[in-house]
Amino acid sequence: MAKEISRNTRKELVEALGQRYVKAFKKEKARMLDEFVAVTGYHRKHAVRLLGNRDRAAEPDRPVTGRRIYDEAVREALIITWEAADRICSKRLKAILPDIVDAMERHGHLALNPEVRQRLLKVSAATIDRLLSDVRKKAHPHKRKRRLPKKVSKQVPIRTFADWDEPVPGYLEIDFVAHSGSSTEGNFVHTLVATDICSGWIECIPFLAKEQSLVVEGLAVLCRQLPFPLLGVDSDNDSAFINDTLLGHCELHKIKFTRSRPYHRNDQAWVEQKNGAVVRRFVGYDRFTGVVAGQALAHLYRSVRLYVNYFQPSFKLREKERQGAKIRRLYHEPATPCSRLLNHPSINESTKASLRAQRMQLDPLKLLHQIRDDQAALAALASPEDYTAGPGRTSLEQFLAQLPQLWRSGEARPTHQKNTSRTHNWRTREDPFKEVWPDVLHWLQRDPDTTAKNLFQRLQKDHPGRYADGQLRTLQRRVGEWRQIMAKELVYSSLDENTGLDKSVPIGVNN
Repeated sequence: MAKEISRNTRKELVEALGQRYVKAFKKEKARMLDEFVAVTGYHRKHAVRLLGNRDRAAEPDRPVTGRRIYDEAVREALIITWEAADRICSKRLKAILPDIVDAMERHGHLALNPEVRQRLLKVSAATIDRLLSDVRKKAHPHKRKRRLPKKVSKQVPIRTFADWDEPVPGYLEIDFVAHSGSSTEGNFVHTLVATDICSGWIECIPFLAKEQSLVVEGLAVLCRQLPFPLLGVDSDNDSAFINDTLLGHCELHKIKFTRSRPYHRNDQAWVEQKNGAVVRRFVGYDRFTGVVAGQALAHLYRSVRLYVNYFQPSFKLREKERQGAKIRRLYHEPATPCSRLLNHPSINESTKASLRAQRMQLDPLKLLHQIRDDQAALAALASPEDYTAGPGRTSLEQFLAQLPQLWRSGEARPTHQKNTSRTHNWRTREDPFKEVWPDVLHWLQRDPDTTAKNLFQRLQKDHPGRYADGQLRTLQRRVGEWRQIMAKELVYSSLDENTGLDKSVPIGVNN
């Protein structure tokens, strides 16, 4: 019976019973509620609220007015910076947003309207998650695989995760990442990953084979690349690390050498995290063998080390506390490895000046484009028969032009791309708003903040019986597309005609 009663009938019942309900005694109120719930089908609690306060019950029907703080222009600019930061999480993106916007503007890749820029830099991490929620659903990354612990060996002193007491820069955790694909048989390339515990600085070196003498050579390369002296290394129990060759090298150069406990991966939490967040993220899980693959990986890591260490903020654990069966963790504010080194008192001023100078010269979008090119080369090496030219094999201008809409194509990394079905982009039904669309545009130009629902109600009033309630979503999509076009005009409105840039061209593309 409740389903047959219209909404207007329910409102009339509320108006009729409301005054009697407020003045009635408890038993009479219970009887009235029983009858009202049986007739309308409302939940009993909702019925109490309706009859007890009819003014508040009518509030949801009032049209929502006001202007959004973060409109489509801010969202459009946020998508570009999110893509330029390689789709990092909202809290890390919030930390690097001022630096990456400044770098993109300094290198001519971005020109924001002053009002849009001000609101973009004020956006919170929670709002970033809300604005990018639909975008991330379209470009959701694949789950990462996990590796089992290495074999046990006891030849060097053990250091657990609790033994690290805020060390100075120079103490590294090292580990191997195997690029073996789905099989560990035969020869394949390995990557030596080294992570500084204090700053999070990361270095990656590809090896054609996992051998102890190559590890010593890798440490020598690390000493030349690191912006601070190497003071100590901590490894797992792999035989490539736990041997007389590496132990003798560390003793000769006065490098403190320790290892983690067997089957305790958390003892190497810093480097294990980088194995997934950096190596697997940029290289993937394909199998690579031979000298050409090693050279391609080395070329990729040259760009990755600069992009990650200077433009990728990371979290650092401040403290953790056990509360029964749960562990409560607190983290420092996200910061890049370069920023942590610049703020650390043990780093001398000449090193800090060198880091600042290099950061000013680096272009994050140019580095990201180079990374995509190198990833495309790796993808072609991993499966040459299935590989087709992807987003990475483009010019820098084409790459910059793709950034605002790159999220629509899903996975952007050539090393992670899978075969996708054809996108349905053609119309299967006649446009129901084709004849009235000029009127809708006129209403939008007069009142840009009006909602699509108000416009639809106005169309239903002007054209009785022509539009059903189910067509509201179609109009909402059309209005959303119009607002995106208007947002782009705001984003590009501050481009100076004297610079030779065409406002009709996407951000970062020169004439």
